[in-house]
Amino acid sequence: MKLGDGVEQAIHSVGMLAGLSEGGVLSAAALAEFHGVSTSYLLKHLQSLSSAGIVATVPGPKGGYRLARATDRITLLDIVLAVEGPQPAFRCAEIRQRGPNPLPGRYFTKPCGINAAMLKAEKAYRAELAKTSIADILGDLTANDDGGIAARGCAFLELNERKTMTR
Repeated sequence: MKLGDGVEQAIHSVGMLAGLSEGGVLSAAALAEFHGVSTSYLLKHLQSLSSAGIVATVPGPKGGYRLARATDRITLLDIVLAVEGPQPAFRCAEIRQRGPNPLPGRYFTKPCGINAAMLKAEKAYRAELAKTSIADILGDLTANDDGGIAARGCAFLELNERKTMTR
C-alpha cells in the first residue's frame, strides 16, 4: 500500500499545530516552510483537514490554521481518511470475469477471494491507525527527544505564530 506524500505532510502539520498557544494560528506558508514542502500542495491537504473538522481556519490577513479538536481526539486514521478519502486502497475490478472465453456467472456468486483478503487487511490497517492519536505520537516524540526537536519547533513557532483572539 502506498499513501500519498500529503498524508505525511498532513500528519506533521497537525503535530506542529498542536504546539500553538491558546488563540494562535499558523499560516499555510509557515507550515510549508517548516516542512520544506510546496505551499500550494499543502493547502490542498489543509483544506481536506478543515473539511474533516481536524483543523479550523481563521480567515483574514492575520489568519491561518489551528487544531479544531484536542490531539487525543485526532487519530492517524482521521488524517489518512481526510487526505486520501474513505475508499479502500484496493478496489476489485472483477478482472476474473474478463478476457477470452469468460465463464458463466455461476462461477462468480461468491466475492473474489483476493478482494476479501485485501479488505480484511485494510480493516486491520485502519483499526491500527484508529488506535493511534496525535497525542500518542507527540508523547512518543517527547519521550525520545533530547530537546533538539522541541527547541526547533518552539523557535519556529516563536517567529511564525500569529496571535488571534478568535476561538
